[in-house]
Parts: sequence; structure tokens; C-alpha cells
Amino acid sequence: MRGILFDLDGVLYNSEEPIEGAAKAVGWVQANGIPHLFVTNTTSRGCAAIVEKLGRFGVRTDQSRILTPCIAAAEWLSARKDGMSALFVDPRARGEFEGVPCLPEESETGARYVVIGDMGDAWDFHTLNRAFRILYSDSETALIALGMTRFYQAQDGLRLDVAPFIAALEHAAGKKAVVFGKPAVPFFNAAVARLRLPAHEIVMIGDSIETDVAGAQESGLQGILVRTGKFRQSDLDGDIRPDAVLDSIRDLPAWWEKRLSTDRNG
Repeated sequence: MRGILFDLDGVLYNSEEPIEGAAKAVGWVQANGIPHLFVTNTTSRGCAAIVEKLGRFGVRTDQSRILTPCIAAAEWLSARKDGMSALFVDPRARGEFEGVPCLPEESETGARYVVIGDMGDAWDFHTLNRAFRILYSDSETALIALGMTRFYQAQDGLRLDVAPFIAALEHAAGKKAVVFGKPAVPFFNAAVARLRLPAHEIVMIGDSIETDVAGAQESGLQGILVRTGKFRQSDLDGDIRPDAVLDSIRDLPAWWEKRLSTDRNG
């Protein structure tokens, strides 16, 4: 093991509450010079806001250590230069798409790409139907999913994330989404490329058995599950088998050192 990918919500914090011991665990990783990134399907805020939020919880980092679906998608769209995009993302994340040609807010035709992120309470029938109309108006229009997380743990309980809205649009428009974010293999590949390590030497630490653990394992990484955030005991009853299960991220230093000792001693 040589590198770490940290999920954020459910691992380092729950919504607006830090998870006990998270800052200390990340500090240990940084003090030991372990290559790491913070990879998240969060699309409700930009990188600067994520860095600021982590700082409030005692985790010091910079934007170069953050990888989000917005960043990955914006880089991909900017490189293609073959049409406008209709953005359905939180206003706080729109800055990540600076330089990407975008369709006017109320237009219902004319986009080459329909980009769907987490809009929370901003979703309503009119907004979802506008996304459908744009998609259906042109057979060449592509659906872009900023992650495929089904739900997440918020302060008021579980909340729908991006995947249910993508499923509705795929079904209605008869199109398959291009996914940027976990659990898509290209997203993990982008993280691996940034760490410049072989995939099998990197561990992904998350609270989702499907999005974090299965996605990482499918991409050749090790998947570590924590019993915080959206974790449920039933997660361990299925076919997906984590490489390790930690009660909390605070247990990472002790687990890491024990694992390395075991590997060295055969």
C-alpha cells in the first residue's frame, strides 16, 4: 500500500459535523508523506468551498488534492469543443465549468450535452422536464452524469443524490448516461493517474459499499469500508467484499501500520 483516496461525506464528516478523529487521521497520513487525494461525488459546491469546509474541520489541504465529477466533466467538455452544454448543477458548482459554452437557462433545445449534478431542493417537475426535453429534442444530445450515487446521509436523514434523476432521464429519453464520478472506472483511473502509482497500491476509503468499494475494486484498487456515514450492517451481507472494514477513519493509522507490518513479515 502506497496511496490513499479519501471519500469525504460519511468518512471525514457527516454533512456539517466532523467525524471524530478524522482530522488526526488525515494529519497522520500527511505527516508520513503518504500520497493521497480527496475524491468525492459532491457536486453541490466547488473545490474552493470543499477546501474551506475541510479546513473548518481541521483538515488542511489545497485544491490540487481535490477531484470531483465537476472537474473531470469540465475538463472533458472543454477538450471536445463540439457544442453547448445545459448545466443542471448547484449554482455553487457552476464556477467549475468556466470556459464551457453553456445553453441559456430557459432554453429547451440546442445543447450537445445535458449535465446532471446534485441540485437538492432545486429539483422540481419543471426543471427535470426541461432536462428531458433538451435530451429528447436531438438524437445526438448526450446525457452526462456527475456521479451515480443513489443517496447520502444529510443532517435531516437520507437524501436522494444524482443517480435516481439520471435513471428517470435515461428511461424517458432512451439514452445511457456517460458517468463522471464514482463508481465509474474512468473517474478512478483519473485519480490513479494523479497519484502516479499502480492502481493495486492504492486504497479507496469510503462509506458506500457500491460507489466506493465496488467501484474501486473494479478499477483495480483496494476498497476499504468505514462503519460511518451511510454504512448499514446489511452492506456486509451482499456479494461485494471489502478488503477491510474499519469502525471509523480514526482507525486508519493503526490498521495501516499493522497491515504493512504483516506484509513485510509475510
